[in-house]
Amino acid sequence: MPGPLGARCSRDPTGALGGLPVPIRCQVLPGSPRSSSPLRPVPSLLPRESESAEGGSGALPAGPRCAAPGPHRGRTGTAPGPLCAAATMASIGNFFRRSLRRSGRRGKEEAPGAESPLQGKAGERSPLLCSAGQFFFEYLVVVSLKQLSDGRYEPKITYQFPKRENLLKGQKEEEERLLQAIPLFCFPDGNNWAPVTKFTSETFSFVLTNVDGSRKIGYCRRLLPSGRGVRLPEVFCIISCLGCFGLFSKILDEVEKRRQISMAVIYPFMQGLRESPFPAPGKTVTIKSFIPESGTELIELTRPVDAHLEHVEFQALLQQLSPQLILHIFASAVLERRLIFLAQELSVLSQCIHAVAALLYPFTWAHTYIPVVPECLLDTVCCPTPFMVGIQMRHLERVLDQPMEEALIIDLCEGKILRAVGDEEEILPIKLQSEMLTSLNRHNNNNNVHTPEQVNAFVSEAFVHFFVRTVGHYASHIKWSRSGSGAFQERAFCKAITSRASRRFVKKFVKTNMFSLFIEEAEKSRIPQEAYFQRKITEYQEQKKHRRDS
Repeated sequence: MPGPLGARCSRDPTGALGGLPVPIRCQVLPGSPRSSSPLRPVPSLLPRESESAEGGSGALPAGPRCAAPGPHRGRTGTAPGPLCAAATMASIGNFFRRSLRRSGRRGKEEAPGAESPLQGKAGERSPLLCSAGQFFFEYLVVVSLKQLSDGRYEPKITYQFPKRENLLKGQKEEEERLLQAIPLFCFPDGNNWAPVTKFTSETFSFVLTNVDGSRKIGYCRRLLPSGRGVRLPEVFCIISCLGCFGLFSKILDEVEKRRQISMAVIYPFMQGLRESPFPAPGKTVTIKSFIPESGTELIELTRPVDAHLEHVEFQALLQQLSPQLILHIFASAVLERRLIFLAQELSVLSQCIHAVAALLYPFTWAHTYIPVVPECLLDTVCCPTPFMVGIQMRHLERVLDQPMEEALIIDLCEGKILRAVGDEEEILPIKLQSEMLTSLNRHNNNNNVHTPEQVNAFVSEAFVHFFVRTVGHYASHIKWSRSGSGAFQERAFCKAITSRASRRFVKKFVKTNMFSLFIEEAEKSRIPQEAYFQRKITEYQEQKKHRRDS
């Protein structure tokens, strides 16, 4: 099947295409050793609203900044630093380069003169959670390939629903930035395509992370429009702040079915969807949709009962990798190292990366997170900060040529690790690692586990239990003041762990950003933020008490 020919995104050093100065923030986050190489550009998603004011009428600020490490565990402040190496790009490139880095957290104490890159509420976490009653989606866009004068093809938005009107200036600028970012991620595998007569539709997703940590997910279905003769594929992309991959995959099935009839049939379906409230976990919403020659259809969309697993399919990860390798990847992720996943298919990349991020529950990956890296952003993999990215296999040589340290490179096609630090088997406590491996192997040999929901529950249980055993006592070491604020007692927390191997692991883990973010939320309220995790902690404590009493 003919595919992309691998052309790179063009640069615009002269500004003839509207190139703007590229303000790149670089960060080195404390918590584990980082590369000693010079700082490289680290992209951060959609620019701050304040930047248009800083740079004049819609202009971006010209001065890049480099973030210096903050004084607290895993947190960062910012201070003026040397110019980071970056060339100017076409205006669309500016947005992408600044679109993919979730900014680090600010420490409670900062160097004099430091200023924060963040907007929004300080300390706000942004896992992919779904709240009942919200809109299903913000936009449905169709991205098509338009031929340029030199014969190459450029992705462009050719359809947008809804068309939002009467927006304030700031809202309109934010919408424009978002809509400019989408096409490159819908066609991340180059912009030289040959028209084809056959094309197997594929489903994948991407994540856009704002500087305040909030995330928008693009659910994509790339397909060949109905017709005769050679045609170019197009992408239907649903943008939503809700993480529920199974549900949106079903919605895309309905969109694809209607696309084969007429684009006009898609609108009433999406309008009905937009007018329906997002269901609560375990509940169903019914959408009425009319299809010519078929009549009115009733489409039922049901959320999983266990909401914390609705944005993942662990089966995809288990199909590509052995349980032993999954544990090596998990060990690298909990220490916030660099992870690069390679595969041919976009769907495999996005599914597996989402699955690895979900293994960290109740913690959240708080660094660069790009399930499918567009071709012209491949130099992201040499930045000196933690990242979790997916890259198509045809770029393997370029990836291996990049200078990087503490990186794990995983070949999802062959199910093997191409590059490792070498200590992956020693990171997790041996006893707990053995228990998780036994549990995952038991799943592979269990013929009674079939449905995606069963697989998700089985796999999640093993990793949640690991965190329950290692850090489940955290709440007992938060000291509460009369004003209601909490203060985590890190030293006493670590000292309370009786297992020497577990204590050694936890002393490293408490220095990570993901643990810091989790504890900052826990310090705000006596009510646990992650109800499922808290329930598992309670069950484990009751089991321990029962064993002692029996």
